[in-house]
Amino acid sequence: MTDDWVSLFSGGKDSSWALYRALEEGLDVSRLLTVHPAGDSYMYHTPATELAALAAESVGIDLVEVSPDDFGADDVDDAGAQGDAELEPMEAALRDIAADEGVDLAGVTAGAVESEFQTSRIQGMCDRLGIDLFAPLWREDPVELAEAMFDAGFEIRIVQVAAYGLDESWLGRRYDADALAELVDLREEYGVHPLGEGGEFETYVVDGPHMDRRIDIEYDAVWEGDRGHIEIRDARLE
Repeated sequence: MTDDWVSLFSGGKDSSWALYRALEEGLDVSRLLTVHPAGDSYMYHTPATELAALAAESVGIDLVEVSPDDFGADDVDDAGAQGDAELEPMEAALRDIAADEGVDLAGVTAGAVESEFQTSRIQGMCDRLGIDLFAPLWREDPVELAEAMFDAGFEIRIVQVAAYGLDESWLGRRYDADALAELVDLREEYGVHPLGEGGEFETYVVDGPHMDRRIDIEYDAVWEGDRGHIEIRDARLE
């Protein structure tokens, strides 16, 4: 048996970069694992995860999808307990994968950058499972990370915004060098994180060097006064 790695994958830029870097490092990523929360979540990226099957097809790696019930994250008294509870479906899925015949689960990839809340829980999960964690974005400079994604050829689209300074014009916009320069300016004025690490914005990768075919999306922009998201009408591989 080979050492199998599972990529914790939403299709956003951070998890996609972790996957790309793992493949560049020669890790045998045999599965992508996507969790689709029914509502808000403390642990998971939620926008546009319905594109995961197309992304997996383009990447050429099998996809495992988990669709837990609504976590009730919009009304929480104990954030720590909430994070622990939200991790349970992912850990159960990894245990199922590890139990598959012919699988020697070595570790998972994760796109964590600065969130100790998320990373400590994923590391704890890995410790319980006796596997490694590959987190190549962890505590790296956010501007340098973004520039590395652009240089590698990632095409990244902004699918949700929720921060001062980010208006409806950002929905569907390409996250590129021009957008990054504006976000760096907005960091000075409003504290916007250049990678959206505080939930200021969310992204989806529609093309990259690890993908054989680009994801073409048609969408409607939904603006809710001070935040917004895109609703995908149609998506296909080019």
